[in-house]
Amino acid sequence: MFAAVVIASAAMTITSRNPVHSVLWLILAFFNAAGLMLIIGAEFIAMLLVIVYVGAVAVLFLFVVMMLDVDFAELRAGFTKYLPIGLLLAIVLAVEIAFGLGVWKAGAIEIGAGAAPTPDAAVVPNIQAIGRLLYSRYLYIFEAAGLVLLVAMIGAIVLTHRARGGVRPQNITKQVRRRPEDATRNINQPVGQGVEL
Repeated sequence: MFAAVVIASAAMTITSRNPVHSVLWLILAFFNAAGLMLIIGAEFIAMLLVIVYVGAVAVLFLFVVMMLDVDFAELRAGFTKYLPIGLLLAIVLAVEIAFGLGVWKAGAIEIGAGAAPTPDAAVVPNIQAIGRLLYSRYLYIFEAAGLVLLVAMIGAIVLTHRARGGVRPQNITKQVRRRPEDATRNINQPVGQGVEL
């Protein structure tokens, strides 16, 4: 059932004319793909699908589609321009899938025969095994990935920051140097009189 809903919602994501509906179908596909991951025992990947893809990526798509004034007629005109390249890529992907299915039907391949055995899922949960691996063998790569994400976040802020006319820029140095006694005034205001500004 999960696989059928994933395929149907993926098809609706592509064929929907309304971009908001496309993003909602995409969210449904992510949720059902997370259900498939739970069935095969990969609960960490299922939670990643829900938290990262549904909670961040798909919601970002939804906000971008709903907030920005995108000319979808112009986007559809560009679709016909790149149709031959898209068809070529689709043919290449179909050949790769057919080749992969042929290899899979040919028989099992012994991979990693000399590697350490996988821990028993009843003894070590999936998330705990991934955590041990990430923070032991792949610690530096994991830290480097976090650094790359930090640089990407700073780059996105720098690229989208622009000065607007009529808006006074924020002077952080002046705000930090301000003394508390300059920021507030204690006034004994008489009853029944207004406030002088």
